[in-house]
Amino acid sequence: MTPESNGANAPSARRQFLIGSVKLVVSVGLLALLLSRTDLRGLGAQFRSASLPWVVAALALYLASLIVATWRWRLLLDAQDMPFASRTLFSSYLVATFFNNFLPSNIGGDVVRIRDTAGKMGSKTLAATVILIDRGIGLIGLVLVAALGATVAAGSTGAASVPLWPSWLWAGFLLATIVSAPAVIAPAGVGRLLQPLTIFHREWVGDRIVRITETLGRFREHPSAILGCFGGAVVVQTVLVLFYLAVARALGIPISAWHMAVIVPVS
Repeated sequence: MTPESNGANAPSARRQFLIGSVKLVVSVGLLALLLSRTDLRGLGAQFRSASLPWVVAALALYLASLIVATWRWRLLLDAQDMPFASRTLFSSYLVATFFNNFLPSNIGGDVVRIRDTAGKMGSKTLAATVILIDRGIGLIGLVLVAALGATVAAGSTGAASVPLWPSWLWAGFLLATIVSAPAVIAPAGVGRLLQPLTIFHREWVGDRIVRITETLGRFREHPSAILGCFGGAVVVQTVLVLFYLAVARALGIPISAWHMAVIVPVS
């Protein structure tokens, strides 16, 4: 290895070290903030009294939800002819989940996933569009699970026992489907709707609009990826419902699975 190559690699190594150090400091800081606002004595008492088999089941279910969620993300990336190793995506998803759990919204986790894929994809717009589609399909799957749970819960214990009327949830599911479907079926229409934004910067915004419509066009050419992502979203939400149900069982909290299917998605 020549001195020139050593010099070129040095900044990269320092950059990786700096990024790793920042991640460590942020992670430790967030954990310290969380623990400072937690009743550790009460938390310890709850943990000691929890059912170990249910705790193990909950952890296994949560891991399963992360695996399926990563698979959904990979489906969408494959549809864009941007293959990523499952291990790489899973690692990124774990970091994103960490930020989602400790920050007020899910935006932090989405930024992590966009950053981790934008380099290889050669476009932050493309990476962000994939995440946006992932989020949109996930939201539709979430509403469907909530609607099914509310329908069954209301039928067994009465409509007053559920926080939202099933009809509202079904209406939300249909509305979300009707509004989002044209984006994939007719991506050129999305481009036309976004054209007024070019008033801010014709070339820069126009280029982003073209990339978005091209991304949506590739999804239209791979409907199986969209359907698979939607099916995976339903599975993820169902597994998360089972995860929280297992946690409730571990803590001795009596609640039906169907009521949990409403509470988890809408909370």
